[in-house]
Amino acid sequence: MTANFLKIEHVSKLYRAGRKSSVLVLDDISLQVQAGEFVVFLGPSGCGKTTLMRMVGGLETPTRGQIFLAGDRITQPSCRQGMVFQSYSSFPWLTVFENVLFGMRYRRDLSITAKRGRARFYLSLMGLEDFSDYYITQISGGMQQRVALARTLAADPDILLMDEPFGALDAQTREFLQYQLLNICQTEKKTVIFVTHDVEEAVFLGDRILVFSARPARVIQDIQVGEFLLGKRTLAIKESDAFLQLRNHILDIVRAQAQQAEQPTRTSAPPKRSSH
Repeated sequence: MTANFLKIEHVSKLYRAGRKSSVLVLDDISLQVQAGEFVVFLGPSGCGKTTLMRMVGGLETPTRGQIFLAGDRITQPSCRQGMVFQSYSSFPWLTVFENVLFGMRYRRDLSITAKRGRARFYLSLMGLEDFSDYYITQISGGMQQRVALARTLAADPDILLMDEPFGALDAQTREFLQYQLLNICQTEKKTVIFVTHDVEEAVFLGDRILVFSARPARVIQDIQVGEFLLGKRTLAIKESDAFLQLRNHILDIVRAQAQQAEQPTRTSAPPKRSSH
């Protein structure tokens, strides 16, 4: 792994809530992510973890601080940051195959033959090869999310940003996609930031779990999952004592923060940057 592949330096985010008031969402967050690391953002609803992920994607700008990807400052979206959202984001006028192919439209280094080969490969990996010629409206929601994931993976971004991508799926489909994603990321050494409210999902997928406080968000726990779960991740590990103990420990932390999340924190001025 390459140290500090992603660097978040003293990032704060302030939203104006009127002429005289504002809401501090993120409070002086600094962290690093290594290349090939699967990092989960976990915390109470509305704490700011999705906002931080969107800033990594270039979709939002920090009020204070900077974010760097492989040494380059992030100021806008680019093909280096691949995003998968909870809502299905495919194009209904394209077939399943055409949707995946569309994700590689900016890959000037690939021939059309190579792009088509990659599209077929990732559709097969997602179990969708028999649905290549179907339109998006003709397949289920779970399949649509698999198409979105295949499209993003085929584009081969430097970092994969996932905002509760399996949240709207049924339990069986969700578990299938969790396992597929885990295998793909381990095989291809993908760098991932994954936002979720689901503690069990976080423990199963993550190399690292960053637990955020209630708003304004700060990282209050940085958990190396491999120190607790040894060996290859399989679905059976969810029944192990080590898995259940870690899940329950994190669940207690998140519940405590959720109790504090009811009262919004307001400030009238932008946060000051840390002196260190």
